[in-house]
Parts: sequence; C-alpha cells; structure tokens
Amino acid sequence: MNFDEILTTYLGEFGTYQKKIYFLLCLPSISAGFHMVVSVFLLGTPQYRNNKQYFRELNNVYLKASETNIEFLRFFIKKELMHYIRQLSYERKYIFGLLNTENVYGQSDQACNQWVYDKSIFKSTFTSEQNLVCTDELRTSHASMIFFGGVLAGAFGLGTLSDMIGRKKTLYLSSWLLLISTMAVAWAPSFWVFCVLRFIVGFSCAGLFMTAFVLGMEIVGPSKRVWAGVVIEYFFAIGLVVLAGIAYAIREWKYIEIAVSVPSVFFLWYWWLVPESPRWLLSQGRHEEAEKIIRQIAKGNNVTLTEKALVNLEADKSTTGRVWHLFTDRVLLIRTLIIFFNWLVVSMGYYGLSLNTGNLSGDFYLNFFLSGLVEFPAYTLCLVFLNRVGRKKLHVCCFVGGGLACICTIFTMLYADESLQPITVTLAMIGKIGIAAAFAVIYVWSAEIYPTVVRNAGMGASSACARIGGMVSPYIADVSKVVDGHLGRALPLVIFGGFSVLAGLLSLLLPETLNHKLPETIQDGKEFGKKENKYFPSKSYSNQAFATDDNISTTKTESSRL
Repeated sequence: MNFDEILTTYLGEFGTYQKKIYFLLCLPSISAGFHMVVSVFLLGTPQYRNNKQYFRELNNVYLKASETNIEFLRFFIKKELMHYIRQLSYERKYIFGLLNTENVYGQSDQACNQWVYDKSIFKSTFTSEQNLVCTDELRTSHASMIFFGGVLAGAFGLGTLSDMIGRKKTLYLSSWLLLISTMAVAWAPSFWVFCVLRFIVGFSCAGLFMTAFVLGMEIVGPSKRVWAGVVIEYFFAIGLVVLAGIAYAIREWKYIEIAVSVPSVFFLWYWWLVPESPRWLLSQGRHEEAEKIIRQIAKGNNVTLTEKALVNLEADKSTTGRVWHLFTDRVLLIRTLIIFFNWLVVSMGYYGLSLNTGNLSGDFYLNFFLSGLVEFPAYTLCLVFLNRVGRKKLHVCCFVGGGLACICTIFTMLYADESLQPITVTLAMIGKIGIAAAFAVIYVWSAEIYPTVVRNAGMGASSACARIGGMVSPYIADVSKVVDGHLGRALPLVIFGGFSVLAGLLSLLLPETLNHKLPETIQDGKEFGKKENKYFPSKSYSNQAFATDDNISTTKTESSRL
C-alpha cells in the first residue's frame, strides 16, 4: 500500500491535520510575493533633474522675481534645499545673479554628477541613493535580471537539495538564508553588493516557496491537488496587496526591505510545527519515521489507523525519462516548444506587468495595489472553470483576452487626454487578470500533456523557460528609459500583450486533457489528442492534474509561480 492509498482509504485526503499544515505552508507564499516584486520600490526611479540645471533655472527665476518675492524664495531654498547647498553662502550676491554656474559647487565642476530627486512618490530608493540615473539607468534592469537569475538557480539547486536531504530541512535552510540575505540588502553599500545579495534573495526565495508548495501538495490526496495548487496562489497575491500598503506607509527603500524581511523569522518555527513529507521518507526507505508521521496525521484527523494499514507500506512508483525524448518525434517536438514558449511568455508578462506599474497614469501605489488585487478573481476563475470548460478553452481565452487588453492601452496612452487615463489602468488590470489566470492553467495543463515517463523532466525544462521570461521582463518594462515620451510608456504593455496573444493562439495546437486518460509512454504522447486511436478511446475518463502516483513527481520540480 502506498501513501496515496492510505490517504484515500484511511486518513482522508484533506482532513483537519492536513488543513492546518497546508495553511502554515501557504504563508511562505506571502513572503515570496513580497520579495519577487519588491524591486518596484527598491529600484524605483523618481523624477529627477541635474543639480546644475536646477540651480541655473532657480537663478533665472530669482533674477526675474520682484523684491516682494525674493525673501520667499530665499526661505524656500533654506527650508527645502538645505542639504544640497549647505556649503554655500546664502548671500544674494554669491548664490544668485550672473554666476559662473560651472563653479556653483566649488572649485571643480561636479554638478553634472549630482541630482535633485522628486520625493512625492518615494522618499528614497536604492536608485536615488546610488544615483543610478542618466548613463547608469539600465543598471536597475540588470539588478532585476540578476535577481531572477537567482530564482532560476534556487529552483534547480534547492529543488535538487530537497530531494536529497528532505523537504523540511530545505525549507528551514531557505528560511534562514532568506532572512539573512534580505536583512543584509538594506545595508548594501554599493550596486554590485546589492546585486549579489539580491541574487541570494532570489535563490532562497525560490527554495522557500517551492519547498513549501511541494510539501503541501505531498500531504493531500490526489483529488485535492489541483485545488491545493491554485489556492496557494491566493497567498502570493496577498503578499502583493500587503506590500503595496507597507510601501505606501514607509516610502524609504531600506525600511521597506526590513519590513518585508521580518516575517521570515516566523518560518524558523516550522522546524517544530511542520512535519517531514511522509511520501519523501518512504522514497528514502525511512519507513519508521514515515509511519510515525502517518499516525500523527491520523490522530490529528480523529481517525483510527489499524496496524494492517501500515503493513507492506511502500513508496510511490514513478518512471522517469530524459527531456530530449520530447524532441524525438515531430508531434512531441511541436507541443513541447509551444509549452516552453507559453511558460516563457506567461512569466515574462506576469512579472513585467508588476514591474511596469510606474508607467501607468494615476497614483503609483493604488495601481500596484490593484495589480495584486486583480489576481484574486483570476485564480477564482481557474477554480470555477478549470474542470468545467477545459484547460485549452480557459487558457486561450485568458491569454488572448489579457493580451488584447494590454495592446489596447496604446490608444489611450497615445491619443487620449488625462481624463481617460483610468481606462488605461483598467485595461492593464484586465491584462493582469488574464495573464495571472493563464499562469495557473498552463502548469496544470502542461503537466497533463507530458507523458508520465518524461513528465518530471518536461516540467523542469518548462520552469527554466519561465525563469528566462522573468529575467527578460525588467528590460521590457524599462523600455521607457530608452524610448522617450508616451510611446516609451506604452511599448511595454504592447510587447507583453503581443507575445501573450501569440502564445495563446499557438496553444490552440495543444490537445485538451480534461476527461481524457493521461499519456504514460512516449508512444502514448505521440497518439494523445487524436480523435480515435487504440491508446485513447473516445469515451470520457475523469482525470485531474497530479491525480496519479506518477504525477506527484511533477511537484518536485517547480510551482506555477516560481
């Protein structure tokens, strides 16, 4: 008897004990939401101008001012710009008048390297502190790319480690690493130190979320795994919504980073609160430890577990293959490339829309809050329709619909006045709903399309494509740094939307998996989706993602969000 049989026959697929543990394992998703997009506030670029230019313009204003306004201007300068002109005399004949502006700051011409920043949105960011503007402005995109590179490394490195030393130890190690690295980021003295620390944050964040996701999936029964896989995404969205409130209240990058780091302390208690995965223990031949946890689950669910139930307890049997097996046949090759492209685009669009918040009109913090809030209806859409209308229809409608909404923003951004800019925000949020829903669907759908023998390898390669999409997204979101004006602000949404529509239309070439038996072998994968064949007769066969023992291996690779 394997663990799934014990769950369905004796323990219950999602009893009281599993619900408590699952809730605890969903909480790290909130922290993951914090750190995956906090760069919007850490690396935000305020409106700025060159100090020399600022003082030259202020000087011209002063020369043209009447005597009644001179005292007011002097008071304004003393009050608002004291930290910029502290070393200068306040005598009119020195600061104002016909000056050689090259010498305003002293003996050397250093004014072109000094900047005045607008503080109406951010009090301070790492960008303004390190002056990552002008010729250095693309460094913020590099920093975001390096962070997503850390996520890629963590997904594979800590994912492999969790298979070696266990879910619980990897979760605990990731918690410590995340806490230390995020706290250290707040005191980063230079750009490159900041990038290294953010890489470690991405690395540990991937490990924390992924391990919690896998552990949560491994303690519930087969029929509950689709539900459990989607519900955890709500907690990720909670992280985005809460982050908006934290950033709005604080507005200084160091304190924002510290505030979102503190919750990681709570996860250190998981060593005593969360058990190891019985499924993993059985796979390692550690039957006594697995039996102890199974009895603990039975006690928590108020069920009686007989000695007979634990006789001949064995690990789930899974067959693995190599990813290159997916490229040995034309049908499998085309489907695999389409799935890879979908994962890349959906990740690029999801994180790109979050990072692009600053390019939207209206209140910056309200827009970011809404971009997190709209994910709740997106995931609800998946829960309601995933097993009703099918994977293909839902995915294509969400992806294409969301992409078209993003593309339509170009008309309001280029041709409409400020009074119609709320329409731009609305269209962008509709795009976020569609892409967030597509993110959840593609994980379930692709896991069902891959044959069992290569499912784990296929999902691992797909998740790598998603990480590449995440690494590309900051550069697209920052197109406005290269292209000036309204066009520069509109292009990111158009690019994300265009790729989303293309990926959604290509998905029409993939087979529907709802109510069909999942492919087991490579030959099954070749035949899967044909109307009539000896492997898959036309009669319905109820299935859900992760519904078989072999399917559980997919949860060891990656979650849909990281």
